[in-house]
Amino acid sequence: MAERLERALKAVGIEKLTDLQERAFEVVISGKNALIVAPTGSGKTEAAMIPIFQKLIQERRQGIRVLYITPLRALNRDMFRRMSKIAEILNVTIDVRHGDTKESERVKQSKKPPEILITTPETFQLLFLGRRLKNALRNVQFVVIDEIHELVDSERGVQLFVGIERLREIAKFQTIALSATVGDPKKVSEILGGAEIVSGDLEKEYEIKILCSEDELSLIKDLVEKHRSTLIFVNTRQTAEVLGVHLRKLISAEVHHGSLSREARILAEE
Repeated sequence: MAERLERALKAVGIEKLTDLQERAFEVVISGKNALIVAPTGSGKTEAAMIPIFQKLIQERRQGIRVLYITPLRALNRDMFRRMSKIAEILNVTIDVRHGDTKESERVKQSKKPPEILITTPETFQLLFLGRRLKNALRNVQFVVIDEIHELVDSERGVQLFVGIERLREIAKFQTIALSATVGDPKKVSEILGGAEIVSGDLEKEYEIKILCSEDELSLIKDLVEKHRSTLIFVNTRQTAEVLGVHLRKLISAEVHHGSLSREARILAEE
């Protein structure tokens, strides 16, 4: 691994690669397609991106070199926050493009495409429509598909893989897919053209409790105060808004759902 990359990783708290990351590094560096399967929080994203950063700094090129595709805009933003510091240290450009992206940012990206573009399956398809961006796609070396289990056997997945085949007509690239819960890794590996499967420890302990209380707000408040961060899921957007109003009287809380503005969703995620 390049010393520059090692220093960048240490700057974000990565002193040593995990076993999963070391094995993924060897597979990706060798030029093979890869399917990385490991639990949430095991460092799958870094397992894919660390060898990619190594390749990017070894040889600099213009245009989009990495397409990082996730099924959700919120995941796009999370990925950007996690990787932007490393990219900045290595002088690698990185940006997000999806339905929330402002027109001024889209124009800027078209004129000067980032080396790493984080996007959704739908926005990926639209990249072929613009002359400048389509031309920038000719330099793509890596396509990373996060949460691939959300896309396999779905209409969105079909559209995504059609787009990937279109991309193969103008670029030569490796495909790397990530998943925590893919049901049939061999099937997904075949879809990816015989990707090598890199598996992490799939055993993870979960504590599930069913709690009943006449005072649900107090129960939620007590649970939140015992942990650093807490996600509360409800069935409807209206319920989320009502619960948010009540919780804000007791604790620091934000509401997140698809009907909120871009700014409100980003604020909640941060």
